[in-house]
Amino acid sequence: MTCIEDLHRAARRRVPRMFYEYVAAGSWTESTLHANEADLQRIKFRQRVAVDIEHRNIRSTMLGRDVAMPVAIAPTGLTGMLHADGEMLAARAANKFGIPFTLSTMSICSIEDVAEFTQAPFWFQLYVMRDKDFMKSLIQRAKAAQCSALVVTLDLQVMGQRHNDIKNGLTAPPKPTLRNLLNLATKPHWCLGMAQTRRRTFRNIVGHAKGVTDVSSLGAWTAEQFDPRLNWDDVKRIKDLWGGKLVLKGVMEVEDAQAAADAGADAIVVSNHGGRQLDGAPSPIEVLPEIVSAVGNQTEVWMDSGIRSGQDVLRAIALGAKGTMIGRSFLYGLGAAGEAGVTRCLEIMAKELDLTMAFCGHNDINRVNADILRR
Repeated sequence: MTCIEDLHRAARRRVPRMFYEYVAAGSWTESTLHANEADLQRIKFRQRVAVDIEHRNIRSTMLGRDVAMPVAIAPTGLTGMLHADGEMLAARAANKFGIPFTLSTMSICSIEDVAEFTQAPFWFQLYVMRDKDFMKSLIQRAKAAQCSALVVTLDLQVMGQRHNDIKNGLTAPPKPTLRNLLNLATKPHWCLGMAQTRRRTFRNIVGHAKGVTDVSSLGAWTAEQFDPRLNWDDVKRIKDLWGGKLVLKGVMEVEDAQAAADAGADAIVVSNHGGRQLDGAPSPIEVLPEIVSAVGNQTEVWMDSGIRSGQDVLRAIALGAKGTMIGRSFLYGLGAAGEAGVTRCLEIMAKELDLTMAFCGHNDINRVNADILRR
């Protein structure tokens, strides 16, 4: 496996269709999904020569934490459906490598599962829900698990229409329909792993939220829980309730970036949810420079969506991002080979980041700026 695309192809072979397409697809026409990658590829590097690049450093900091490279694992729902115990394995791989891992509210493995398995600080991502008592309990559980930051996703007040998920009848675990059973029969490694774990549904929710005791009651609950009334006062209340580092994810406009900074965000993530929400939105790399210019001296600015290589990480850093987050890239590694696949993903990205930085005549990621890019 020499690149993320190798992991992608392996994951496609090993993961059941509905879960692979849940990761790989976007909303509506997928124009934004494709723009996320294409706009990054259009940014070209300046190759420099006869520069001393013998001793290189790609270590940096995110939220004051030393990281092996300016990359964090993004929160992704259903991660444990790509591979048995997926969140636990990905968290351990990230911890060993030296980068942050973020657990989604809609994870298969629970906060407690991950905390017990990794015994290392991780971040927790919160969706703002109508059930405020449940939301408060999630925050308290994250505190008890010693999560070191709370990531609030702002761009899922309503769900973007994802045609593949509708056609596949996406559920966790998959419903035993004839179509699903025939597909599962071609994925023996995945089935064997799932047979050996008890973690097959949303364990942060089942048994914790009011009235949700099993999979049948979960569907109705999730359909009505994302809160379309979310506003900046809610964000401030969440920050006060949390009391620790706060990251706001899903910011795409300068006005919202300024409001996020004013609300006390320690970092914001320029993100369009990987092209899975508003189709027709610009790519994050397109709007990143103007957001950095507006609020970069008030809060850390990160970027996600479309990052498939260490070169993409370098492009974002050159345009002012303090850090990046990856979703599909690590999920492809997880689907391909579990924990070893996530580790391989991170190794690939680190090597690509290091070598590209060297070709551009730099030996320290913390000194990289837009001078390495062709205008």
